[in-house]
Amino acid sequence: METNEAFIYAFTMWLVRNPEDLDVVVLPNMFGDIATDLASVLQGAMGMAASANIGDNHMLFEPVHGSSPKYAGQNKVNPIASISSVQLMFDSLGLRHDDEKATMCADVLGRAISEHMSEGGPVTYDLGGKASTTEVGKAISSRCSEILREMSG
Repeated sequence: METNEAFIYAFTMWLVRNPEDLDVVVLPNMFGDIATDLASVLQGAMGMAASANIGDNHMLFEPVHGSSPKYAGQNKVNPIASISSVQLMFDSLGLRHDDEKATMCADVLGRAISEHMSEGGPVTYDLGGKASTTEVGKAISSRCSEILREMSG
């Protein structure tokens, strides 16, 4: 396995200039929080950034943006980071336990999110849209249902 070490200021420059050169990044919590906020802009918005904290015995999956308390109860936050975090969880559980059903769920969610974005599905304010959290979530859920029907038929 090839590894590189860098000071955080050099790393953040690499992250902005050549994000495609990075695969797995290991950082202490404070720098990880800053770097994930910065990296989220590269993929569109904070509402798109999923995260996975994977240890030997425990795993934690969450959107990078955290809880977004200033938007609580307004039905306007982008749910894609949360949905993508679930996709990462299914993928990790599938790999860890050699579970084909979990891996299939990860694949279905990944495809549904990808198709949603590439085909112009409804998006929230942070991506220039007017859709609510519920509308985006239901649209992706419907795509998952369609994909599962397609797979079984």
